[in-house]
Amino acid sequence: MTNELNDVAEFPELKFVAPRRQPPPTHLADLGLTKAQELCVSNGYPKFRATQVAKHWYGRFDSDTDSFTDLPAAERTAILDLLLPNLLTEVRQITCDNGTTAKSLWRLHDGALVESVLMRYTDRATVCISSQAGCGMACPFCATGQGGFTRNLSVAEIVCQVQRAAADMAFGRIAGGVGRLSNVVFMGMGEPLANYNTIVTAIRRMTEPAPNGFGISARGITVSTVGLVPRIKQLADEGIPVTLAVSLHAPDDELRNELVPVNNRWNVREVLDAAWYYARQTKRRVSIEYAMIKDINDQEWRGDRLGRILRGHLAHVNLIPLNPTPGSKWTASTPGAESAFVAAIERHGVAVTVRDTRGREIEGACGQLAANPN
Repeated sequence: MTNELNDVAEFPELKFVAPRRQPPPTHLADLGLTKAQELCVSNGYPKFRATQVAKHWYGRFDSDTDSFTDLPAAERTAILDLLLPNLLTEVRQITCDNGTTAKSLWRLHDGALVESVLMRYTDRATVCISSQAGCGMACPFCATGQGGFTRNLSVAEIVCQVQRAAADMAFGRIAGGVGRLSNVVFMGMGEPLANYNTIVTAIRRMTEPAPNGFGISARGITVSTVGLVPRIKQLADEGIPVTLAVSLHAPDDELRNELVPVNNRWNVREVLDAAWYYARQTKRRVSIEYAMIKDINDQEWRGDRLGRILRGHLAHVNLIPLNPTPGSKWTASTPGAESAFVAAIERHGVAVTVRDTRGREIEGACGQLAANPN
């Protein structure tokens, strides 16, 4: 087992099988500013060169060699190769919603593929990023889960997805002109809490101000999980008040065992107890994610049961009409079933919304990311 799999090794009942791979090149985002300065000195450069590069990359979203004009021309390429090796090569980008939703397919240094989705709204811009290449959680309605697990991403491979999205906004490369990236959601490929240490470090890079990070508010970052209970509790104690999103998808263990296999390890009650611990520690409302699947989990009685078990807690239900995936035997709930389900939850005084699905046409919506190179 390689070091990169230490987190996922905790879950032996899931299929985390991946070949040994060469780790990605070390990047500024992996190191942090202090270690980047030390690296510069050890290679014969003044330590302030690392600060200059960090100000460009984090503060101005520069990646083009020619834009680093404060570095000596004779040394510029070598310094940037040292601190900013290319980790993401864009294979393609496809758009929908009149160009305000853009899905990017990235090839990593070892050929692994991941996807991210940038979504521009009237009041915010959100990037949905991947934390793993593939996913080992095996949820049967999710294209990523059905594709299996390849490997964890590094800190920099995660942070670079955010930097590219921020640059697209800052340089007006997405419809709507120049803007600012405001939100990051760990809802792309992978189970974020199965790559725990890495995603926590990546979040710190995102939230620290330049030249240490992007200065994104922790309240603008959402971490989604299928329910890795020990990691939820650990995240609660980190002191970074990100939003926790729990992918519940069923209020009863019998069905959730089928829809979310990790429920066989930690059941609905244990997952929600951990979520309420998170809410108490952070004072943040927990988002309960629930994919609406026709005739599977959308019965009115299940809505009533969901409302009863959430009643009185700091929680909000986010209903997600099931997005189509290749070969799936399931489809989205009917409008009538959806309305009855919403009403059943609301009778218990629990807030609920139906997600405004973006990117469905380009297979960039929830559960659709599969990193298909074709």
